[in-house]
Amino acid sequence: LPRVRFDMQPSFVGHYHYGRLHGGVISATLDAMGGFALMVALGEHHAGDSADQVMHRFAKMGTIDLRVDYLRPGMGEWFEATAEVTRLGGRIGSTQMRLTNNSGVLIATGSAAYVVS
Repeated sequence: LPRVRFDMQPSFVGHYHYGRLHGGVISATLDAMGGFALMVALGEHHAGDSADQVMHRFAKMGTIDLRVDYLRPGMGEWFEATAEVTRLGGRIGSTQMRLTNNSGVLIATGSAAYVVS
């Protein structure tokens, strides 16, 4: 599964009293990971295409639906997001995403749909 890890930093704080990760950072991370997972899947699916053809496919991608479930406060030294493609169709791709903290606690989940053509 594609994954990204990032350290907590002051610019990511949404609640300064508690030092929690901002919900917008959580949402943007999950959205980016869903899109990245689809880019990997598209690249694998069209492995015989030229780099220009693959980049043309990527340029057409866009989020059309995003749902984020905030399960716990975003507390941690660092966070890791993963994404899995649940469907890759001719026009639409769907993903499921997860965000955990450095202790392995599940902070948020997401699901999204993207235009892929």
